[in-house]
Amino acid sequence: MSAQPVNPSLAPDHVTVFIDGVELVAPKGSMIIQAADRAGIPIPRFCYHDKLAIAANCRMCLVEVEKMAKPAPACATPVMDGMRVATRSEKALKSQRNVMEFLLINHPLDCPICDQGGECELQDVSLGYGRSVSRFNERKRVVPDEDLGPLVATEMTRCIHCTRCVRFTADIAGTYELGSMYRGEDLQIGTYDGKPLTTEISGNVIDVCPVGALTNKVFRFRARPWELTARASVGYHDSMGSNLFLHVSRGEVMRTVPRDNEAVNECWLSDRDRYSHQGLYAEDRALKPLQRVDGEWREVSWAEGLAAAAAILRTHRGDDLGVLVHPATSNDEGSLLARLAAGLGSGNLDHRIFNRDFSDAAVAEPFAMPMAEIEQADAIVLFGTNIRHELPLLHQRIRKANTHHNAKVYAVNPVDFDFAFALAGKQIVAPSQLAGALTNAALLEAVKSATRPVIIVGALAENHPQAASLRAAAAAFAAATGAALCRIPQGANALGLARNGVLPATRDVAGMFAEPRAAYVIYGIEPGLDFADGAAAQQALNAAKVVAFSQFACESTRNFADVILPIGALPEIDAVLTNLDGVDQRTQAGGKLPGEAREGWKVLRALGGELQLPAFEFIDLAGARASGAVPPPQTLAASAAPVVSGDGLEIAASAAIYRTDGVVRRAQALQEHPLNASPRVTLNPADAAAAGLVQGQIAKVGAPGGTSTLPVFVDKRVAAGSAWIESGHGATAPLGAGRVTVARA
Repeated sequence: MSAQPVNPSLAPDHVTVFIDGVELVAPKGSMIIQAADRAGIPIPRFCYHDKLAIAANCRMCLVEVEKMAKPAPACATPVMDGMRVATRSEKALKSQRNVMEFLLINHPLDCPICDQGGECELQDVSLGYGRSVSRFNERKRVVPDEDLGPLVATEMTRCIHCTRCVRFTADIAGTYELGSMYRGEDLQIGTYDGKPLTTEISGNVIDVCPVGALTNKVFRFRARPWELTARASVGYHDSMGSNLFLHVSRGEVMRTVPRDNEAVNECWLSDRDRYSHQGLYAEDRALKPLQRVDGEWREVSWAEGLAAAAAILRTHRGDDLGVLVHPATSNDEGSLLARLAAGLGSGNLDHRIFNRDFSDAAVAEPFAMPMAEIEQADAIVLFGTNIRHELPLLHQRIRKANTHHNAKVYAVNPVDFDFAFALAGKQIVAPSQLAGALTNAALLEAVKSATRPVIIVGALAENHPQAASLRAAAAAFAAATGAALCRIPQGANALGLARNGVLPATRDVAGMFAEPRAAYVIYGIEPGLDFADGAAAQQALNAAKVVAFSQFACESTRNFADVILPIGALPEIDAVLTNLDGVDQRTQAGGKLPGEAREGWKVLRALGGELQLPAFEFIDLAGARASGAVPPPQTLAASAAPVVSGDGLEIAASAAIYRTDGVVRRAQALQEHPLNASPRVTLNPADAAAAGLVQGQIAKVGAPGGTSTLPVFVDKRVAAGSAWIESGHGATAPLGAGRVTVARA
């Protein structure tokens, strides 16, 4: 290595390095393996992963460096100006082959039954660097397995101690659940306490594991990798729109894996997106059109089902009709629903079914700071959000901002939620005091002094009965501090539906329930669980004629509908969704439509034709897209703000992480996960004592919409004067808004 710069014209933060005779330019401080990867020069590795901290413990990447006596690990050796590296010299290859031999001496020869077979890094590398005969004659060691929960299966005898999984749970997830135990030949990876993994992104340890030690418990033994076909898709259980592949065999979605996109989910995937496909094959999938005849459900043909639906809509059109759309509905379906409502003369159309306060006519908006840039922010305010459950991978980016870039994170919440990063400050107050908490002088000054501040407004604020005042407070805070205002869209495609005209000109969701319509179209909604104000929704739907476009013929839908038309879920259709950055993302149909279910756009086209409505003359999806979208109303309907009054505790309602929609609620593995808590009401110790309640006692929780009987949990993390519940459960559905009374059952 020369003392003088090899190339004086280079930027001062770059150096010239020669790898296998190829001259390369690399940033100072980067490693040999990173320079080689950028140039496409292969170096074998097991412990190195470009998203994880460097460990240098497998030694598979040993290379020869000029003027160094011993081979050096390419993953932990920084480049220097003029450095000459050989990755295929006799010394390098001998070192790599020797390491490979050591790694294989204890590895079980169970490739034929290993679920990782066919996509195993150890298999691939051993083909190039392994010996055909082992010189190891001693007894191979065996490591007992741990039960890591319902999502990840273990075969720890296969583990090669690369520690990728350990570094993932420590550096990325921030839960520190896996670690190295014992020493020498007794070394093994485990959880210390034998408890299941509780991180909401645990499935990523499967992807980073280079052998078959950690595999997908749901997919295990169901198919081989070479039998699967990959279909590009996106996550539809939150507004992040994580990029992923659906792996399909014979028309069935077998598993879901991440698809790299640095602007969205990097190379990670939340467990909710990874395992939800189980819910597609629930016993109550809607397989055929159903019609209620004399109070009994009867399977009918598509012609009969469409005729029955059309008969209801011909009789009840104009202002008599309300159209309610799930906010995960695709842009294509949303555009056709807007055409349907317009063709029937109804201005009662809305997708904001999770919201309660419409007085400010707020709709979803793109993040003011792209989510990929949030990890570069230096001050982050979390306002009314359990971000870890709401957007698991945005939570991971915030952790990266905190741990890698020293960002200060502040929380203003009614519950002191668990986050995987340190908070620089927090204000835990009752929901009615959230707006006032943003005027705290210390918080304002701290954020004003930052260069890249951001405020993230979540579901607890957006869906609160006083949401308009909370949104106004967040906007005023952003204006006063220069923070980027990022309101999380409430639904996987809330932003896309708002752009495609699925908004009310006459009555919003609250208006349609306050003044019930004679008939409703509900699209993709499970009516007993999906509405923010479940009691008002049930009362309105009970007295009306209801046409349900649904993926599930569940009890909830059967209770209210007169006709059920079975439609495909997102993994089964071609679609476009718009994520929280405002980016349209296309999906490919993966799984086969079950039974006689059809793509939603086809059913809408057929119904529009049955009703002889204009703008339904297209014959394919391309024609539907070419015919344009219905523009949003120039003036949105805005109901009066809900009145929150009376005695009792304020409800703080957050969505249960694995009860967010019908598909997730039917994914068995997710329902067995430790994060999927049973329905309960959680009280501050002072409020519990005042009501004479103790942990585990059963309480009657009374609200304007009804009464629930729930077990009591006592937790000082809940703000005094508040009762924390999780939505998505039938038991908590009546407790949608306002105040509640809590007393012994």
